[in-house]
Amino acid sequence: MGTHRTESAVTPENTTKHDSIVEEILEEIKQQLALIQFGSLEIQVHNGQVVQIEHRR
Repeated sequence: MGTHRTESAVTPENTTKHDSIVEEILEEIKQQLALIQFGSLEIQVHNGQVVQIEHRR
């Protein structure tokens, strides 16, 4: 699975970019959940940022 990073500080200037990244991450999680028939979906977070989404069987 891909690696995703989000902005560490949300300010009015980067709110739209941050929201877009959050939506992208949520969409990837939804897609991966839809594909899983068994196993788990592991979401790695480092310093408040999603850095990896991985399907484990």
